[in-house]
Amino acid sequence: LHERQKFVNAHISKELSSKLGIKKRSIEVRKGDTVKVKSGDQKGKSGKVIKVDLGKSKLSIDGLTVKNAKGKESNILINASNVYITDLDLSDKLRKEKMERFKSK
Repeated sequence: LHERQKFVNAHISKELSSKLGIKKRSIEVRKGDTVKVKSGDQKGKSGKVIKVDLGKSKLSIDGLTVKNAKGKESNILINASNVYITDLDLSDKLRKEKMERFKSK
């Protein structure tokens, strides 16, 4: 499963890439990142990533829920290719260093 993290990538918004000076188009999505849905029924909605399911390569986003027949709410799983990252969670020291390496020179 640790290798499947490489398959859960999403594009970076133009504003974020210019703000951070990142020259890459897409990076790995992690818990805590803020994303916006760009296609599907939930298009235009945004929220924080609360779970990354590496087995299914899907994301669970805060605020995107659906009710089942019994009335219980559950999170919608969205493919990582259908979102773009609007804000990064840079609390992890290693991820911050990794973003420094991606900066354009």
